Amino acid sequence: MAHPALEAAYEEALAGLREGGIPIGSSLMAPDGSIVARGHNLRVQTGDPTAHAETVCIRNAGRRRDWHTLTLASTLSPCAMCSGTAVLHRIPRVIIGENQTFQGREDWLRASGAEVTVVQDPRCIELMRRFIADRPELWDEDIGTPPE
Repeated sequence: MAHPALEAAYEEALAGLREGGIPIGSSLMAPDGSIVARGHNLRVQTGDPTAHAETVCIRNAGRRRDWHTLTLASTLSPCAMCSGTAVLHRIPRVIIGENQTFQGREDWLRASGAEVTVVQDPRCIELMRRFIADRPELWDEDIGTPPE
């Protein structure tokens, strides 16, 4: 994984997994390459259904006026809520680790003018495939799939 923002996001995903949560991570990178915020899915840990990785990362960034200069990275294709948050803040670039295990609202991001790059990083794919196989009920809960 060559991109520093995606590397930071992957580290966050591993942190979430270690905590017993959903292994999805995110980061925000400034134009100079510095990581200005990081976050991982905290829904299980906090009981907050909106605590997805990208939303947590954006919350951790605090109040800013430079959203339009940042790059958002996520290990997984952002869901509708997280894509909407990125669109709301006019984040112009989104790097996605993978969208094979879940296809979020990349169409919204692109429609807003964001440059979307999907890497299909093997580590991100394997992390989610393993998690979904091991914890299908927790994954279904995270993405809002009703019980059968």
